[in-house]
Amino acid sequence: MRRIVSLLILVPFALLVALLAMANRVPTRISLDPFTPESPVWSLTGPLWVVLFVTFTIGVVVGGCAAWLVQGKHRKAERTYKREATRLEREVERAKERAPQREAQTGLPALAGPRGR
Repeated sequence: MRRIVSLLILVPFALLVALLAMANRVPTRISLDPFTPESPVWSLTGPLWVVLFVTFTIGVVVGGCAAWLVQGKHRKAERTYKREATRLEREVERAKERAPQREAQTGLPALAGPRGR
């Protein structure tokens, strides 16, 4: 089912990308020099579809990095919670190991929970 859904999304997207690439083959100059537009010092020339895809890729990378940086506090909190859970699990295991010893010494159940309510 998942494969069918991904095909229903990816095939039209791939066709759209191919149509965009075929329709925009004309060389386009991208100037990085705002002071001399007639003869820019820094410029790139290439098909418009390449410029669009490079721009899109840079946007995805920058957006991914920004999301990763923003989520850092959540990852840190998760690590803290995992350490605390591990510590508490070890503490419970140690208490269970000591329970029979205490019961033998006192004659009372050490860690008995609520019974039949």
